[in-house]
Amino acid sequence: MADIHVEEFYKDVAIALVQLYGAFPRRVNLFVEDIAGPDEPDEFGLHSKRHMACFGALLWLEEEGLLRYVDTIRQEALDQAVLTRTAFVRLSAPAPAYLTRESGHDPDQAGGNLPPSVKKDLSTYIHLIRTALKSGHSGHISETVQATFFADKER
Repeated sequence: MADIHVEEFYKDVAIALVQLYGAFPRRVNLFVEDIAGPDEPDEFGLHSKRHMACFGALLWLEEEGLLRYVDTIRQEALDQAVLTRTAFVRLSAPAPAYLTRESGHDPDQAGGNLPPSVKKDLSTYIHLIRTALKSGHSGHISETVQATFFADKER
């Protein structure tokens, strides 16, 4: 079992990518509270470790070339964030068949004779990430994000 902060990192990344993909190509403000949940700064105005970890994950996505933004809004949001070409192309790409089977959402097995365009949509990385988030299972979310950006493209 991975450390809890790593599991939260993958969930934060997944939520941010889904939000940005849903808005693409528009630039949007990406709020930490929309991803990690509400946060009450302490008496000194400092955010919780959880809030700061999520904010750090968003900054990391930019450092790794997966999103761009104009500025930060204090430590609460990224102003005018958008996916990079690299991230958009990767999220839109069809995932290898082994991933769609492992996720339990194999488009070839889903509902019989689906139109090819629907099968294609159901096999994309973004669909797998959305499905993993809906499952709520942190292990599934972690594996899906890793497979999307960090694992070999083919097995």
